[in-house]
Amino acid sequence: MDLQLKGRTALVLGGGGGLGGAIARTLAAEGANLVVADIDLQAAQSTLDGVISAGGQGMALAWDLGDIAQLEANVGAIEARFGGVDILVNNTGGPPPTPVSGQDPALWQKQFQSMVLSVIAITDRLLPGMRDRKWGRIITSTSSGVVSPIPNLGISNTLRLSLVGWSKTLAREVARDGITSNIILPGRIATDRIRFLDQKKAEREGRSVEEVSRESTDSIPVGRYGEPQEYADTVAFLASGCASYITGSVIRVDGGLISSI
Repeated sequence: MDLQLKGRTALVLGGGGGLGGAIARTLAAEGANLVVADIDLQAAQSTLDGVISAGGQGMALAWDLGDIAQLEANVGAIEARFGGVDILVNNTGGPPPTPVSGQDPALWQKQFQSMVLSVIAITDRLLPGMRDRKWGRIITSTSSGVVSPIPNLGISNTLRLSLVGWSKTLAREVARDGITSNIILPGRIATDRIRFLDQKKAEREGRSVEEVSRESTDSIPVGRYGEPQEYADTVAFLASGCASYITGSVIRVDGGLISSI
């Protein structure tokens, strides 16, 4: 299937991580120009090196999503190189695992800035160009916690859910401009983030990481953690011309983990 991505430009936030890196490489394999952004420039460059070695092209940017002041300079660099962004993948890092109650307001404010406000600000900055071209894809990665809240991930459950309401509202506002806006949420995908969360749970409960991981795997109907590539393939389809009639949706990539309809 031709995903009609040749010549499109994609900006992948958090592109130095497990999910972001897989998404960047997959979009590049479909012919898109890649902008790989990450707070860790070395990690972003590593992803870009993989893209280039596979025959793709792009650029790496150091981008701290907690610093809104970086927005104009980074978007300016992208526009100077590629002329604009057609596909925006909003993929942010996760907050520390904590209960929802009793957290310092400063922690809430810091995480809101990097996980929510940055996504909204970057999207708003790129929308005029998408509208001018009558084509755009806004794909926001959240968490299975927006459907079924995850214990001890109180900040993530709360803030990521706000992005669901934002994305759905945005979808209606931009649909006539040829722009789609969708939420994609991972279940338990085998990344460093999931390994970190399993480790923290094991420490809290005085159990081995292997026991925690086995218990988690047993709760997934397909019987395993997902692969980053499986998640990236879904993002690539949503980014494609083939998905032009899918907007305002929440797509689960969870192996059947979430029990609700």
